[in-house]
Amino acid sequence: MSTFITEKVKTIKTLNHIAESGLKVFNQDHFTVDNNSEDPDAIVVRSFNMHELEFGNNLKAIARAGAGVNNIPVEKCTEQGIVVFNTPGANANAVKEIVLTSLMALSRNLFAGVAWTKTLDGEGEQIPKLVEAGKKQFVGKEIKGKTLGVIGLGAIGALVANDALDLDMDVIGFDPFISVDTAWNLSRNVQRAMTLEQLFAESDYITVHVPLTNETKEMFNKQAFSTMKPGVHILNFSRGELVNEIDIAVALEDGIVGKYMTDFPNENVLKMKNTICTPHLGASTRESEENCAIMAARQVKEFLETGNIKNSVNFPNASLPFTGKGRVAAFHQNVPNMVGQITSAFSSYHLNIADMVNRSRGGYAYTMIDIDDQINGDIIPGLVEKINQIEGIITARII
Repeated sequence: MSTFITEKVKTIKTLNHIAESGLKVFNQDHFTVDNNSEDPDAIVVRSFNMHELEFGNNLKAIARAGAGVNNIPVEKCTEQGIVVFNTPGANANAVKEIVLTSLMALSRNLFAGVAWTKTLDGEGEQIPKLVEAGKKQFVGKEIKGKTLGVIGLGAIGALVANDALDLDMDVIGFDPFISVDTAWNLSRNVQRAMTLEQLFAESDYITVHVPLTNETKEMFNKQAFSTMKPGVHILNFSRGELVNEIDIAVALEDGIVGKYMTDFPNENVLKMKNTICTPHLGASTRESEENCAIMAARQVKEFLETGNIKNSVNFPNASLPFTGKGRVAAFHQNVPNMVGQITSAFSSYHLNIADMVNRSRGGYAYTMIDIDDQINGDIIPGLVEKINQIEGIITARII
């Protein structure tokens, strides 16, 4: 059932703690932050699981203050015309820093060494001697001159690759979907792997930075491990489900994988040999949380005020310069003659179209239409009825 939404003071609801610097983006004149609202205009969220929630007819947008959107029912949102935003790149530096820190710590057996040293508590004056006698078991290796394989060369992967080069590593990257913007930012000294198998075969260390999809789920499996260098170190700060836990447990026992570091511990992973787990710390910095909150809030504010979309995971990006005159924004099925039917509704009220944009993504599309003047409030009910009668309209609003 299509709906037509007119504008008012907009309500924002948060489902997690959102940095105050992000909430300040919503000025008090046109927005209110009300976490008790049952039908807000937009929701800003971090990791809260939204899959069991019901959404009101007024909800227009959900912004994830982070990159992954597995906690959001994206398909359901698309069907209801709710735009889902994420914040790619806002936490990239934080994740890059923890990856490079972990890379060096793994290579130098730092985690095991720290844990062992803690066991010397109570040995008193014998501690220095015990340290000298015991340190040999933690001899590591330097990363300089070794090969780092980076899977996924988006905002995070590109930063990791570039900085690893500055640490005198050889870097090989694999990303069949690399964007033009990323390509411009990526050092020309990053070698290109034509296949994952090539990257696996050449890498001493592997770090993965891809989203969890049907294609990437359990991409680290028995077959993948069989093509890797013996003793390879694997770092996973993306998603736990990228790794087949049964297969990597065997690979660790057999020494095919030397060490596995993951930011996604569970009961099975904690029991694995030579595995180091961190409590999902990848993006957990004050700076990252603020960057994500500000970026998410700005995207929501821009969409609610102008209809422009940037960094949506379920609808196409679309933008028109906002003049402050009349604008209609409509989500609809991506079917022939939809734009023609919408423009006909304007023509029937003698409204002159000044500018428009139509973008599609899969089975859905988004259309924004500007007119020369403000839409007269007296004709809105009739225009509402006209647009609602168009088969395939999901939601539409006047801005």
